[in-house]
Amino acid sequence: MQISVLDQSPIKSGVSPSESIRESLVLARECERFGYHRYWLSEHHNTDSVAGSAPEILIAAIAATTSRIRVGAAGIMLPHYSALKVAEQFKVLEAIAPGRIDLGLGRAPGSDGRTAFALNPNAARASDMFPTQVRDLMAWGTGAALPVEHPFREIICQPQGPTSAEIWILGSSTYGAQLAGYFGLPYCYAHFFTDGEGTEEALDAYRRSFTPSAILAQPHAAIVVAALAADTLEEAEYWYRSRAVAWALRGRGKFLPLQTPEDAEKVELTEVERARMAAARERAFIGAAPEVTERLRALSARLGLDELVITTGTTTPASRIKSYELFAREFGLGGT
Repeated sequence: MQISVLDQSPIKSGVSPSESIRESLVLARECERFGYHRYWLSEHHNTDSVAGSAPEILIAAIAATTSRIRVGAAGIMLPHYSALKVAEQFKVLEAIAPGRIDLGLGRAPGSDGRTAFALNPNAARASDMFPTQVRDLMAWGTGAALPVEHPFREIICQPQGPTSAEIWILGSSTYGAQLAGYFGLPYCYAHFFTDGEGTEEALDAYRRSFTPSAILAQPHAAIVVAALAADTLEEAEYWYRSRAVAWALRGRGKFLPLQTPEDAEKVELTEVERARMAAARERAFIGAAPEVTERLRALSARLGLDELVITTGTTTPASRIKSYELFAREFGLGGT
């Protein structure tokens, strides 16, 4: 099973959001050294909690400063954009790092409705065209021909080259799962923001609907989990406090920077929010590295995963790097 990384470039209280982007550059190089298979960047807009608004740019910087690890987007929210422009961007990225670029595609806005409209006034209609956009991207990305009647059939997507970005479908429902299966693409389910609900259903829908393609001969199923490892359970609980409170506040519609564990402890929460946090803690993959890794192995085996993607958010770069280092060691990734 392959082990990979999703980096959302989380914003921390009291720290400039631009620093989160620079921290991503450092973390990517460390994760390559630890032996991770791929490093994905997310796309979010108009939020105080996540700095990663343009993954295609950050991919270029990371690809240019690494040598082995695959680098990609998880994902590009396709209804915001022209399929041709995305294809061109990822052709350029593939030229920068041949054979190492991933293009994960999502249909969700990664933002609120007003921001989605600001990004693309036709976003609502474009969302309905998602399958068509995926088809066009597959053709332009691989050099395959578009349908004979397609108005853009004669358009050449440059720069041409011997390799192309690996296209994925990302999602948190059976819609994306079935679409990935129909097109014969790898699929990744967002286990971490659904609290695991719907994971088995989506993966089952993907495998049942899968049709072999020129890209993929058999299903390749992955999920993203939020996980945090430390030397001890107590240390992991300490760093987890920031994320737990941030998730609780999202229930109020507040998407805020991660607070320090000390400041998070001072936040006044309702009884309902505390109960929700306690329930989330029972499901959370946090603790001493050996125990958490064993739970992740058990989950992966139960779901029959081909790949596990880990996302970790803490308020210091050192604690986040340490968590990924511990997971790499426990999974035996063979890094340095």
